[in-house]
Amino acid sequence: MRLGFILGEIWTGLRRNLSMAISVILVTMVSVFLLGLGMLAQRQADTMKGYWYDRIQVSIYMCTEGAPQPNCNEQAATDDQKATIESQLKAMPEVDQVFREDAQEAFDRFREQFRNSPIADTVQVGDIPESFRVKLKDPTKFAVVSSQFEGAPGVASVQDQEKVLKKFFQIINGVTVFALGLASLMAVCAALLMATTIRQAAFVRRREISIMRLVGASNRFIQTPFILEGVFAALIGSVLAGLAIVGIVQFFVQGYLTTALQSTTTLVGLGDALVVVPILVVVGAALAAASAGVAISRYLKV
Repeated sequence: MRLGFILGEIWTGLRRNLSMAISVILVTMVSVFLLGLGMLAQRQADTMKGYWYDRIQVSIYMCTEGAPQPNCNEQAATDDQKATIESQLKAMPEVDQVFREDAQEAFDRFREQFRNSPIADTVQVGDIPESFRVKLKDPTKFAVVSSQFEGAPGVASVQDQEKVLKKFFQIINGVTVFALGLASLMAVCAALLMATTIRQAAFVRRREISIMRLVGASNRFIQTPFILEGVFAALIGSVLAGLAIVGIVQFFVQGYLTTALQSTTTLVGLGDALVVVPILVVVGAALAAASAGVAISRYLKV
């Protein structure tokens, strides 16, 4: 199959059906863009959950030198106090696992979680206190741990991480589902529009197709330009959607939101966008190839 002929047929089809091709590009761009937003929303949720979210329900923060909590008296927790807290936790029947995180580990985890935020450069080792991170057999038993260790010697505070983050992640997951659902609807519209475009292109070139058929051209030889025509238009739309995703992350998320919310959260970065973009291009091309292939096999009479 000659490459020059195929490229010529693709160009002819796009030129004769320019308005439909532009429609395919735009609809593909919107559907793939929404898919990209949904994927970024999910990556945002995963990023903010952090390393411990799926395993930890309770954090017990120890006192540090100069800590303002009344229970600390501005003195750091002693080794004996830390050992007592750890042994008591491990002895509790409600506790499944206990993870001890020192100041260096806390610093490293914070830098990883906030790697895309300027706030990561403002924290030093020791700013985040040493803590015991506790996984409960039953997360609803938080009050049992809280009542025993709140105000204990060397304990600055006890925090139920799951309770704090649960509602926020429900919102993030809801946004993800909505974006993916809308992307699926737009993908159906894009597939139908591609099929219509291919059928129209085949109708316009029906005389040429008849001639090729008479000289012995195979179905594959005749159908391939139509399929590639849809794939080419979808690729343009997918690339535009990818560029829009990168632009939003770079200039809006990192350029504006990161500065505005630097003290409260960490956001997806350019690296996350660059992971999503190739997936969007592949999805767009696959969608176009599938819809064009079905359309040309069902409606093109050769």
